[in-house]
Amino acid sequence: MGNTLKRPFVLASVMLGMFLSAIEATIVATAMPSIVADLQNFSLYSWVFSSYLLSSSATVLIFGKLADIYGRRPIYVIGICIFLTGSILAALSSSMIILISARFVQGIGAGALMPVATTIVGDIYTKAERAKVQGYLSSVWGISAILGPLIGAFFVEVLNWRFVFWMNIPLGLLSMIGIMIFLHENIKKEKRSIDYIGTILMIISISVVIYILVEGGVSIPWASKQMFLLIVITGVSFFLFTLHEKKVDHPIMPPEIWKYRMIRFANIASLLTGIILISVSSYLPAFIQGVLGESAIVAGFALTVMSIGWPIASTIAGRLLLKIGYRNTSLIGSVALVIGSAIFMLLPVVQHYLWAGVGSFLVGIGMGLTSTSFIVAIQTTVPWKIRGIATAMNMFMRTMGGAVGVALLGGILNNIINLKIEVAGIEDTVTVDSVDKLLDGQALANLSVQTVRVLENGLLTGLQYVYVGIGIIAILNFICIIFLPKNEKENIS
Repeated sequence: MGNTLKRPFVLASVMLGMFLSAIEATIVATAMPSIVADLQNFSLYSWVFSSYLLSSSATVLIFGKLADIYGRRPIYVIGICIFLTGSILAALSSSMIILISARFVQGIGAGALMPVATTIVGDIYTKAERAKVQGYLSSVWGISAILGPLIGAFFVEVLNWRFVFWMNIPLGLLSMIGIMIFLHENIKKEKRSIDYIGTILMIISISVVIYILVEGGVSIPWASKQMFLLIVITGVSFFLFTLHEKKVDHPIMPPEIWKYRMIRFANIASLLTGIILISVSSYLPAFIQGVLGESAIVAGFALTVMSIGWPIASTIAGRLLLKIGYRNTSLIGSVALVIGSAIFMLLPVVQHYLWAGVGSFLVGIGMGLTSTSFIVAIQTTVPWKIRGIATAMNMFMRTMGGAVGVALLGGILNNIINLKIEVAGIEDTVTVDSVDKLLDGQALANLSVQTVRVLENGLLTGLQYVYVGIGIIAILNFICIIFLPKNEKENIS
């Protein structure tokens, strides 16, 4: 069977692997109430997600580099095996600690799946075909966001939450077998070395940064000795990493990547879009339920339309890239993000879930156009030997954007609510955590009228600041995309 005939099977295997990694967040979120009811320890709730984010972020660059050294197929197979091991451990979990550890293992596997899957497509398709096919890959995110809650709800209601993890086994094995049978690579026999010291230093610095951003102001106060120690560890490890990378012959992060103007600005733009994405996903349900008083189903609808806009835009991006180029396609996407953010800035005035849905849809359109454009442009810009790490770097920047967004905008929201509580003089009876009661009908009935009014006002004002912040970031993203090179001659600078 020729390579061209094998490509659809390779693509199907890759999309299946990406689906596993992408659906993991939404499907687990739906099952979490049942998981907590069974395993207890609600205080560890957020770590079920944080551990996955931490390990996948810390390993994504390493696996991207390893795929450049040893080829895509072996690293992809290793990633699937690690991911499935984590899934089995999660399904067998008897406590929250074991589940969090299993999710950490899953995240390591996901760190290989996402960049390597995208890189494989960049390898086997031509520049003209790549634009269309990357659109298909991007649509996997949208489809998983829609199917995740539905499948999760089905397992919880009809079977058991453990099937959320057992489901991964047959799908993961299918993906792995498909890659092993149909993907053949011709790797040049040459001396290869791994930068072990650089790898360890990078894992330490990235892990601690993600930990600070996820837990800062939550379990660890910003003005504490522990936080100071973590910041020092990050600074020292990053400084040593930078120093080491300049001296070593085969660095884990090749410096030539940053010589490309396209990659520099695409990565900065990806960091900014990551902040927008996580901010809309995290705070829109709180606004619709806490301020508008609508149900969780209505809040889910407002977010789902973003998941619909994303795959539609990704498919359109594949055609636009060939006609008007990646820069103009990215600019259209950034304009959609600016308009969507402007709609969210007006949400406290308009206060209607349909208005929120329109803003969410436009953000989805913007994400679909920009993310597809960036990946195709980066993979077209760099040679095979650094394509894996270049692809992984772009994905890593978007993940970091999400972590930064949660810390930065979450901190703003909490401070505004706390200020409103202090001004009202009710800090002895309620805290920022009391906002949770606005989302629970029974708990809400136990609060006084004044307390409800103060909490609602604090949430509304705080979210106004959050949406203004999203608007500023969307404008910065637009400015950043303007600096993308218009043609290949302008690319190296």
